[in-house]
Formats: sequence, structure tokens, C-alpha cells
Amino acid sequence: MQSFQRNAYRMWFLFWLPLFSQGAPDWQVPLTSYGHPDLQGIWTSASVTTLERDKALGKTLIVDAEEARQLERQSALNVLTEADSGPSDPDRPPPADGDTDAGYNAFWIDPGTRLAEINGGFRTSFIVDPDDGQIPYSAAAGIAFFQYGQDSGYDGPEQRPLGERCMVGFGSSGGPPMLPVLYNNNYQIVQNENYILILAEMNHDARIIRLNDKHKDNIFKPWLGDSVGRWEGTTLVVETINFHPQQSFRFAIKHSLYLPQTAKVIERFSRSDRDTILYEFTVEDSNAYTQSWSAEIPFRKSESPMYEYACHEGNYALPGILGGARREEASK
Repeated sequence: MQSFQRNAYRMWFLFWLPLFSQGAPDWQVPLTSYGHPDLQGIWTSASVTTLERDKALGKTLIVDAEEARQLERQSALNVLTEADSGPSDPDRPPPADGDTDAGYNAFWIDPGTRLAEINGGFRTSFIVDPDDGQIPYSAAAGIAFFQYGQDSGYDGPEQRPLGERCMVGFGSSGGPPMLPVLYNNNYQIVQNENYILILAEMNHDARIIRLNDKHKDNIFKPWLGDSVGRWEGTTLVVETINFHPQQSFRFAIKHSLYLPQTAKVIERFSRSDRDTILYEFTVEDSNAYTQSWSAEIPFRKSESPMYEYACHEGNYALPGILGGARREEASK
């Protein structure tokens, strides 16, 4: 009986082995000289996929290639880029009302042209939970948004958004969570045994992640928060708390996010293939949200280098913004 079982097992093994071998991947996660998974390189998150899903798509997270191309053609950013990609007319007259609303043409922007692709499926939103693709804000968050609107203005530079003041990048580009914006969506990752540095091209924001360490006392609330990481197999897991109170409201053309200083962001970085890092994150705060929420973004190996980011050199734009407000007040 035992001989029969051994022979049956051998026959089963010999039958299935070629099939298993055919499907075996020839790529493995690269390791550093000290044995950690190697995440280093320049990566881009550029994509027309947005953080939150178009409500018209309901709970449809994944679409096929044909549906993806249709959504890409309809993307407002793609439509704008195509319409504005021609050469400028040097003889065009000035705008009649003095309000150009055209600080950039298509030459200056690089938001991506395709929907994010993960495991062969094209994503209609980065948010995967809740399944409607929306940030589950609480009533308290709504009050915070209202108060922020009341406190914003042009009385001084402190009332202007952080990106306008060149303090950090626009929106949540520097993270966490790290979200794509209108341009400069590259990230460079550098690591050693004890630290990992993520340099965002947008506003050259640099985040240093301490490995196998404890969070600092909550009196320290740096820009981009306090990040501590650890390895779980081949995945880097990073927990960030103690966010700077001025960084709670993060606005960009492609997303708006309220992330209070009491929030926790848990990130996961996994090499899914030679040219991709799967970036996953979960945001928790029982006061700001009715539940935790999670998202997935593919970081693809960038074909371009990191460029130096000059945030309106000399900060000339900010005096212009405030000076314009003074003129408007004087004209009333």
C-alpha cells in the first residue's frame, strides 16, 4: 500500500512539475549588500487616476483596457493638455479682464496620461476601501474644512497654502500619504541598514524613515510627520504619526485631503516586479473619518532623472499675490 502511494505521488509530481516550472517567475526581489530588499532608484506615480473615484462610476474600481482608454480620453487633464499643447501665439492680445488664470500651459505639466495599472487591471481610483472610492469624512472633518475656509485669506503669508509659500509640496505630494499632483511626480529612494530616505521631486521634500526605532515624543511634529519603518519579509512597513498642525489641509488640482495632526498613516512598499513598487497605505483617525481608509498606487521606474525644483525663485510670487489683494481692496 505504501509503495502504491509513493508511486502515485511520484506520478502526480512528475505530471504537474513542468506546469509549475513554466509559471515560475525568473525575477526575484533584489537585495542590498546587507540583505534588505532593495527599493532604491527613481520612481514615478504620475497617472490620471485620482485619489477619490468619480461618483458616476459607483463601486467600479477596476476596468478593462478598452474602458480604460475611454476614461483616459475623457480625463479633464488629458483634454486640457491636448487642447493646450500647441505653440503659443506671440502676437495674441492681452486678456481683457486682466485675469489670465493661465500660469501654465501644457509644456509645464506632467500629470500622467494613463490610468494606474495593478495586476493587469486599470484603476478608477487609488482608494480601494471603502468600496465607493470616497474618503469617509466625519461631521467633525466637515466642520474643520469650514473653519479652514474661514481662516484662509490674503491678510498675510501665513494665510496662504503651504505649497504657495514653498514650505512643502502642493497637496500631499511629499506625503505621507504620497499622492501624484500636476507635475514633478518623481521620487528617489536611498537606503542603508538603519534609514531610508524618500526625496520627492516636488519642492524637494525629503522624508527620513528610521528603521526599527520608536516614535519621538509627540511634542515633535515635523513637516511630513515622524516616520518609523520595519521590514516584514520583502515589504517595507512604515508608520507615521505626529503630523505638523499646519499640514492638515492638503489641496492640489488632483486631490484634496484633510489629515489632522492626530492621524496615523501606515504605508507598505513592495517590489512587485523589476519596474514597479506597489505603494499601499491606510489612514486612521477616529475623529476625522467614520472608518479607516486605504489606497494603492503603482510606482513605476522613471525614465527621467530627478530635476531640481525651484519654487518661484526668490519667492517673488508671494508678494505679488498679497500685493494684488491690496490693490483689489483699494479698488472697492
